[in-house]
Amino acid sequence: MSTMAAEGEEERLSPSTPTRRETGPRRLPRTLLPAAAATLLTAAGALVAVGCFLGLYIRPTSDDWCAAWKTRDLGVLGITADFYTTQNGRIANAFLSGLLYSGGPAGTKILPTLITVLLTTALVLLGRRLLRALGHTPPLLLLTACALVLQALLYFAGTRSYQVLLWAPATISHTLPGVIGLWALLLALATLTHPRPAVRTAGLAGALLIGFALGTLSEPFALVSGLTAALTALLCLPRLRLATTWRPFTWCLLWCTGLACGLAVLYTSPGARWRRAQQLEKEPLLSTGELHATYEDWLRMWDTVTGQWAYLAAPAAGLLLGLAATLRTPRPSPSTSPSPPTPAPAPPPAPAGRWTRAALLLLPLPVVALGSFAVAAGLRSGYGPTGWTYARTWTSYLLPMELALCGYGALLGAWAAPRLAARRPAGPATLAACATAAFCLTLASTASLVPAVQQLTTTTVARSIAWDAQNARIRAQAAQGATDVGYRPLPIGSLAEPFFTTAYARDWVAACVSRWYGVDRIHRR
Repeated sequence: MSTMAAEGEEERLSPSTPTRRETGPRRLPRTLLPAAAATLLTAAGALVAVGCFLGLYIRPTSDDWCAAWKTRDLGVLGITADFYTTQNGRIANAFLSGLLYSGGPAGTKILPTLITVLLTTALVLLGRRLLRALGHTPPLLLLTACALVLQALLYFAGTRSYQVLLWAPATISHTLPGVIGLWALLLALATLTHPRPAVRTAGLAGALLIGFALGTLSEPFALVSGLTAALTALLCLPRLRLATTWRPFTWCLLWCTGLACGLAVLYTSPGARWRRAQQLEKEPLLSTGELHATYEDWLRMWDTVTGQWAYLAAPAAGLLLGLAATLRTPRPSPSTSPSPPTPAPAPPPAPAGRWTRAALLLLPLPVVALGSFAVAAGLRSGYGPTGWTYARTWTSYLLPMELALCGYGALLGAWAAPRLAARRPAGPATLAACATAAFCLTLASTASLVPAVQQLTTTTVARSIAWDAQNARIRAQAAQGATDVGYRPLPIGSLAEPFFTTAYARDWVAACVSRWYGVDRIHRR
């Protein structure tokens, strides 16, 4: 009897039984990954939430003053016409600014939260499409955590955090276009595969209209997205067998057409001509000297970006996402009973060639490299030798860079996870070690942004308190009939404040402050 019990115990603990497989090392990543996802979601979500909360402490500065009084006195259409005729020709930019400032200070306060919600949703939806295309089950919790990690990098890893997230003129010009571009990509993916011709036609029309709007909203993003669409269109030619119809090519072509039309309207506008007339004479953009100077500016930009090791969180989060999605994908259980015969499936379309697939995989590299060079050239043309320091414009290529790094990490994780899990006996343990390392690197890189967020919080809140006190004083003096009031500059985020120049006649910020308060002049207090 004891022998039979021992044999029964040995059989129950045999490694070949399902119970042993469920408690083996392969279960370790499945146990840790939900906890890792929740931790990343909390850490990155806290940083992004602080940025949204700081929206309550936004106060006007620099271009805010001009946009605020023009919207109040001219209306939404009036400020749009003013931008076209006297400023820079960005009619979509002016229209959105008019809508934002028409609600008073409330518009600028909710804009960071609005951008965060829209960008998070777009990133999660794109991540789900990518993982499902790879045949895996998308982990929603980790997808949301990765989206928040990428946003924390976008907002706080650069040198101009206040301008990227909290300063409305910059967020409208350089942060919001990326959000619109991602939603346009989702629109393209949804409409190009829709069975109804009317829906596909509406999607193609939307590509043209959205492209035109972005062309008059942000020149840097128009250049980067146009380059992306042009290279994608070449790869989507049916002859290369990456796409079976002309729909993707047509969508990209209409997108580029809309961008080109928008840029043409912007460039030929009276406001853009006036702005170019204010610049000093310099060498042509394509001259040898200017190209060499632009190349040096491009290197300075990338030296600043690569010096921030927090960006390692993007590929690490993608790797963790790829590993988690692979482990969540259900595997078919072996069965001893023969499966019923199934009819032979229809032959699939001819796969794309090896070089076409490789070109598609490497597409983000020329987009980020050439797009960033185009941004550097535009900044040098518009702002001179110091134009490359206007880091708020870098988001036009930093967002694609982060998406590419995260995407490459996800592809690596999806490729490596089944191969590591299949190796016995050390494979599952290696898989767990890789997931743990990716989680730790992501968390450490995200945590390195905490000092920047602390500094941003301190300066933003302190300025709002001082601004409110000064605003109450100036309004009281203006109500008593004063025509010349004192103003103490309250600089923040490397932005211009009144008296940024010694020549009062050229102090456009002081002029806008005077118009906003309804006085003739302000003096330094």
